[in-house]
Amino acid sequence: MKNRITTVILVLLAAFITLGGNTSCKSKKKLAKEAAEAEYKSRSEQAVKDLNAILDDETLWSLEEKEARVQSIKDWNLQNPEVDDLLFQVEKKLARERAQKEEEERNIEQQQQAQAINDVLEKNFGSIARAGNSSQANRLINETLELFESANIPVLIIINQNAGFNDYDRPTTIENYLNYLKDQKVSNNKVYEIKYNANGKINELELIKK
Repeated sequence: MKNRITTVILVLLAAFITLGGNTSCKSKKKLAKEAAEAEYKSRSEQAVKDLNAILDDETLWSLEEKEARVQSIKDWNLQNPEVDDLLFQVEKKLARERAQKEEEERNIEQQQQAQAINDVLEKNFGSIARAGNSSQANRLINETLELFESANIPVLIIINQNAGFNDYDRPTTIENYLNYLKDQKVSNNKVYEIKYNANGKINELELIKK
């Protein structure tokens, strides 16, 4: 009799432990599911908020920061139709902003390069005119000619401007003009406008009296 009671107690205890373990396992799964759902909801709401702010230009983020934020949201892989639609719109907007920024940077770079060439030309013009001997002047002339498409590139010298119209001196070539500076030993003109070919070489030069 005692053995039967002991057996019953052990069976009940085992059942209790099993039931408790199953209940605990179910509770953990439920908690994990609720946590995942809460995280999904939180990220979805944050994604919608951030993407709308980018669309409406309501952030102080730089273009790089906006692009990084978009990438973070994409990495979440939310598979939320609203978020996906906003991502599509924002990526189009940022692509336009990126193209505009790159165009502005190219324009600035071109302006800087143009100014640098202006400075080099005017410096060389003065140096050729002041050269102490022909060999020094010839070396400077050859260095300057390397900036041009050819030695026969036209040089136009503006001698007067009136009502938006320019009066020009007799046309010459860059080689003749540089030799003129060497012979006359004076530089009275400065760069007014430069035109370039597809290879970045000067193919037309306009000067104006200082």
